Amino acid sequence: MTTNRFTSFDEFWPYYLQEHAKPRTRALHYVGTTLVFVVAAFAIVSGQFWWLLAMPVAGYFFAWLAHFTVEKNRPATFTYPGWSLAADFKMYFLWLTGKLGPELERASVRPPSR
Repeated sequence: MTTNRFTSFDEFWPYYLQEHAKPRTRALHYVGTTLVFVVAAFAIVSGQFWWLLAMPVAGYFFAWLAHFTVEKNRPATFTYPGWSLAADFKMYFLWLTGKLGPELERASVRPPSR
């Protein structure tokens, strides 16, 4: 088994998208990332800052669920934690703005056949 060694985020990004090829995987990531923002907002608004401890749980639970049950691969977080977190937010905001499609195409992630 070969291990990819990336030296930049730009090299890592297409790999990250390929590891999130299935729409259900990405959808579960979006749920988790949305919960991260909801939990952060709640903690700030309520002044109950201990809720910030729930942010990683909210985000990673859904992401890892997706990898282990849908994508059936090992989360990139285990090898590239910083780049993986940055890529998750990039994927999320590209999805929210409707700009993820071209990035998926450039990474050779094909839409599911119907």
